[in-house]
Amino acid sequence: MTDLFAPLTFRHGPTSKNRFMLAPLTNQQSHDDGTLSDHEYQWLTARARGDFGVVSTCAAHVQASGQGFPGQLGIYDERHVAGLTRLATGIKEHGALALVQLHHAGLRAPTELTRTTPVAPFDDPKSGARALTTDEVEQVVEAFVVAAHRAKRAGFDGVELHGAHNYLLCEFIEPLRNTRADRYGGSFENRCRVFFEIIDGVRARCGDDFHLAIRLSPERFAMSTSDVLELYRRLVDTGAVDLIDLSLWDVFKEASDENFLGRKLLELFTAIDRGDTRLAAAGKIYGAADARRALDAGLDLAVLGRAAITNHDFPRQTRDDPDFSMRALPVTEETLTLEGVGPDFVTYLRGWPDFVAEVGGVGA
Repeated sequence: MTDLFAPLTFRHGPTSKNRFMLAPLTNQQSHDDGTLSDHEYQWLTARARGDFGVVSTCAAHVQASGQGFPGQLGIYDERHVAGLTRLATGIKEHGALALVQLHHAGLRAPTELTRTTPVAPFDDPKSGARALTTDEVEQVVEAFVVAAHRAKRAGFDGVELHGAHNYLLCEFIEPLRNTRADRYGGSFENRCRVFFEIIDGVRARCGDDFHLAIRLSPERFAMSTSDVLELYRRLVDTGAVDLIDLSLWDVFKEASDENFLGRKLLELFTAIDRGDTRLAAAGKIYGAADARRALDAGLDLAVLGRAAITNHDFPRQTRDDPDFSMRALPVTEETLTLEGVGPDFVTYLRGWPDFVAEVGGVGA
């Protein structure tokens, strides 16, 4: 049986006490100015208290113009540091590693939130986004690096770069639309350049005792699976990245790309020698058996989203019961409140099909 409670070391920074990671989940619980709220603090520290080895914040925007959703945690200004320091302390006092996910929404930044035109590597008539200038791309790179250093000063163990889900970093990888004529577009090397410039900057500014993770989408969002596999290889080769976190939607699914039909998507990545770079993935890990199966398939960390929402102490429950599974859906608002989910998060979760029970429904 795979040991879900074996410690996990990394190239840089401290060791995780087990193989459970809280997914960086949008929860819309921060204040309008991006400062930490008590509800967001409660949500994240409850998962640390429930024995998750790695606890990540939601996507925290590195520029005010990069906000992607209401109630988003900010890390673009010094006014955010006090709350971030409180949060890092609260997560780490329960023995979990504390990470901030760094994010810029790119063309997905709503104008009604940012009060400015969204930006992307290219013009996008559908969203109204305009192409960043070369100087502005350089400013974005610096914003990610400064945000990482801000996270370190606040006491976090590391950061994760959000390079998935068609947000700004992910948009740079797009092979069809990123045809920029400068050093940030066109060729594969140019399209990936922002990742490596940010990595170099974070390592230079934050040192060798700081975790650096990257989240990638191998499919959807106009991604070429072949391109993401090559980016993965190059990230591993840098020796600067500790963890690559794949957003798979289903850890056990087959690849959709016609070049890889009949093959498991995860196997495309586990077949590549990654040395001591750790690999994590999220997608339909709902029970202890799923988590063991995910590690048996080659993952180092099982990343939990829905199961972490319904059961703040999923790892502890799994330690006590090797057949443990998350609560059956839908769950009541009262149950979610007991699990440390605040009212704004509950409202957001009502948009997920069949997740929150109507009054008088099942799911307690």
